[in-house]
Amino acid sequence: MFNTLKSAAMSAALAFGLAGSATAQDIQFFSIGTGGTSFTYYPVGGVIANAISKPPGSRECGEGGSCGVDGLIASAVSSRGSVDNINAILSGLRNSGFAQSDVAYWAYTGTGTMEGSEPATELRTISALFEEHIHLVTMADSGITSVADLAGKTVSLDEPGSGTFVDAMLILEANGLGIGDVTAEALKGGAASDALRNGKIDAFFVVAGYPTGGIVELASAADITLVPIAGEGAEALTEEFGFFAQSEIPAGTYEGIDAVSTVAVGAQWFTSANEDDELIYNITAALWNDETRTLLDVGHAKGAAITMETALNGVGVPLHPGAERFYREAGLLE
Repeated sequence: MFNTLKSAAMSAALAFGLAGSATAQDIQFFSIGTGGTSFTYYPVGGVIANAISKPPGSRECGEGGSCGVDGLIASAVSSRGSVDNINAILSGLRNSGFAQSDVAYWAYTGTGTMEGSEPATELRTISALFEEHIHLVTMADSGITSVADLAGKTVSLDEPGSGTFVDAMLILEANGLGIGDVTAEALKGGAASDALRNGKIDAFFVVAGYPTGGIVELASAADITLVPIAGEGAEALTEEFGFFAQSEIPAGTYEGIDAVSTVAVGAQWFTSANEDDELIYNITAALWNDETRTLLDVGHAKGAAITMETALNGVGVPLHPGAERFYREAGLLE
């Protein structure tokens, strides 16, 4: 249905002449690559897409209408995650996308896990969003109490196009394990949860802002636990890679699960240097208006952590000029 409407809108725009018509320019589509539908990127992306959108004919801001960008129709698109989103931005398949700060920095510089790849020099940042915690999920009676206990087990590392896969590999290595020490599966979201409950895997990794919906559902239906990512392995990881921080998932985040030590990275919103400066300026401004603040606060449990005050935290990829202009005017940059 949406595709039909989109095609109709684009055809109408073309009929009036996209290049010179103000009416045609009132309609613009903007995609946001997110992640699997069971985890945090997708619902947060939906909230942000709704906030920055203001389709033609919408009521005015302050009169019950959207306070987004005039004529913009933004959409959150499910994807395989960070690596997939970055590749889609660079290829022009998507206008923007969410990614882990570590994955984006490595892609931009062609270093770390992206060493040997062409640096993604056209990647640009719109904003830092929230902290993402590495979840290592297992059944409560599995006997797995540390990363080292994964040796010889069947473990889902998520799909190779995801940031979770990248971080899971680093965590294994920091704890003296390699992919050859586990039977690796590449399951995402609900598939990983189902496989764990059915005994087909022993554990799975997820990198997501807590509480993440897939694990909330799993914890309410099965006796699971979170395995600590702590000790010497976590210390080695944070010392070698500055974008990792030792952190904690609080008790009660998931039903029946106590507080657990883990490591975290930042979730950030990226786009291409080729996107129009004025458009990205307006999108950034819409992200931080009062109406969006309300939508973020009520739209998802992680929304309250997305603030303009932390918008530049941990940014390792250059800002898009449009975003940079906004932050400079807002006083966040000199």
